[in-house]
Parts: sequence; C-alpha cells; structure tokens
Amino acid sequence: MVTLVARQSVILKCNMKASEMLGNYEFYYGAGLFCRLSGTETEQDILPGALREKILPALTAFSSGDEREMYLKKLLLAYIPSEAYDEQMKELLLWGLSEEKLWVANVYQGK
Repeated sequence: MVTLVARQSVILKCNMKASEMLGNYEFYYGAGLFCRLSGTETEQDILPGALREKILPALTAFSSGDEREMYLKKLLLAYIPSEAYDEQMKELLLWGLSEEKLWVANVYQGK
C-alpha cells in the first residue's frame, strides 16, 4: 500500500505542480520515473544518497517541454534524502523505471 500512495503522491504533485517531496518513498518513485524519462541508468539496489548523486548530473542537464517533467525535476533537485532505506524503496524505483501509465494517478497495483 505504501508504494501506491507514494506513486500517486508524486504523480498528483507533478500534475498540479504543487507541493514538495515528503520522503524517501516518493523520492525513489520519482527518481525511477526521472531515469525512465531521461534515459539515465541506475542500479536497482542503491542507497538514497548514492541515488541522488547518480541522477544529479542528468537532473541538472535535463530539459523538457512537458511541465510535469520539469516539475518532477524541480521536486528531485530540492529533495535531500535521508539515509533510511528498505525494500519498498527498491520496488518504487523499479516501478518508476518501468512506468507505463505516465501521469495517471488512479492505477491499482493488485496482487
């Protein structure tokens, strides 16, 4: 459930161009989504600080005509992750990397 809430939160923030990232769960989904959009490669098992450092050069150079993508960039640049890490963060990173329903918040990930 945490993964779905974090995903929806990032999508809604980018659609509305409002608010800021509130935790590492949102950061991991957002980072995965950014990597997908920008073609940036990253490891699946990567700690928060290392993930931020990994995507920072691509974030700085990234430009898009899509306002949602640019707001995602803004969110990611402003967020400083804590060192907390768990398996759900890896799941969120992978979900962002493979996202098929860009900018659609009401996606159910049933099991």
